[in-house]
Amino acid sequence: QVQLVESGGGWVQPGGSLRLSCAASGPIGWIHTMGWYRQAPGNQRDLVATLTRGRDPNIADSVRGRFTISRDNAKNAVYLQMNSLKPEDTAVYYCYARSETRYWGQGTQVTVSS
Repeated sequence: QVQLVESGGGWVQPGGSLRLSCAASGPIGWIHTMGWYRQAPGNQRDLVATLTRGRDPNIADSVRGRFTISRDNAKNAVYLQMNSLKPEDTAVYYCYARSETRYWGQGTQVTVSS
């Protein structure tokens, strides 16, 4: 079973930055996509950004230009650099990985407020 462990969430003022990290372990050889989703209270879980082998990053319009996704294959990790954060970015952020199965991390809270 693939396990995903996130870190890096927290509280930040509007305009600030945070960097989320996700480390994958277990049978990860067949994983072709890793990335991030988020879910705000009362909302569905939405894509933020994903990376698939051999393809350009898939980034939500709402964060394009502010968030950057990157992957370190040697460390089996994926990162989300979040800049110019807005209150509407407040959500629980989930790490995501996919082979023939979808895997989710436990989530990390990001709160943007003054």
